[in-house]
Amino acid sequence: MKKRRQGRRRKILLGSAGAVLLLIIALIVAGKREKPIPVTTEKAVRRTILQTVSATGKVQPETEVKISPEVAGEITELPVEDGMQVKKGDLLLKIKPDSYKALLEQQEAAISSAKATNLQQKATMLKTEHDLRRSKDLFEKKLISEQEYNAAEAANDVAKNTYESSLHEIERAQASSSQARDQLSKTTIYSPMDGTVTILNSKLGERLVATNQFAGTDVMRVADLSHMQAVVDVNENDVVNVKLGDKANIKIDAYGDRKFKGVVQQIANTGKTTGTGTQEEVTNFEVKIRVDDHDVALRPGLSCTADIETNMVKDAVAVPMQSVTIRTG
Repeated sequence: MKKRRQGRRRKILLGSAGAVLLLIIALIVAGKREKPIPVTTEKAVRRTILQTVSATGKVQPETEVKISPEVAGEITELPVEDGMQVKKGDLLLKIKPDSYKALLEQQEAAISSAKATNLQQKATMLKTEHDLRRSKDLFEKKLISEQEYNAAEAANDVAKNTYESSLHEIERAQASSSQARDQLSKTTIYSPMDGTVTILNSKLGERLVATNQFAGTDVMRVADLSHMQAVVDVNENDVVNVKLGDKANIKIDAYGDRKFKGVVQQIANTGKTTGTGTQEEVTNFEVKIRVDDHDVALRPGLSCTADIETNMVKDAVAVPMQSVTIRTG
């Protein structure tokens, strides 16, 4: 009985060992097999293929005027506020005119003085002309010497030149007066167009620098917000495909997934390079796209992305991009 039990145990152990060995072999063989590759199929169809160029930028007004004074001085009136709508000819600001009024009065006084001097010189010239005629008559009658006659002739020449000089002095004083009057008129600035005050940098009482003194003070900007454009930077590799009149779909971040229609109206001739001399050096060209949708009031400076439609092929055979490969050799 004992021997039979021991024989059964040996058979069980050998069977278990064989099963384990077979399992190990099966796992090794299964591990060496390649995993199946999933394949997606799709039919080739005819469709319209559209080529686009994407670029990012900002929304800006088509027309925006920078208001900078041509004369320096203190702001005494500033009746506008940021975001205020104005009409052409509305008062935007006034600069203290006292010094320019004084300058104009000084130049007008100079004109009066020049005219008075001119009258004196004219009287002197007429007297010397009379003396010259009398001296000529006496010289012909041999009653005075040639030296006395020449002196009268020289005095008349001097009087004529002095008179002509006084005329030029009047002209110079009048020109200075016109300049002073022009400067006085520029102390009051009116709106050059209908629009909205988009930027207001100065305050009442602030002293301004004139545009003829370096860059001048950028007091405010007036823009026509009814006609907006997307100003985007297009990479140099893509700008060759963009043409005037190309249609574009503009996505403005503030309006979610809504797409605005637009048309390319201007392409810069010269590129702007950033990161010069580094690995991040990039050259972009500024492209302006007119926004055709006017149902919402767009604000200057909104971020946007434009997809410019550069080429279209109709009824072309189309396959998924993943199935297209390029092989050389």
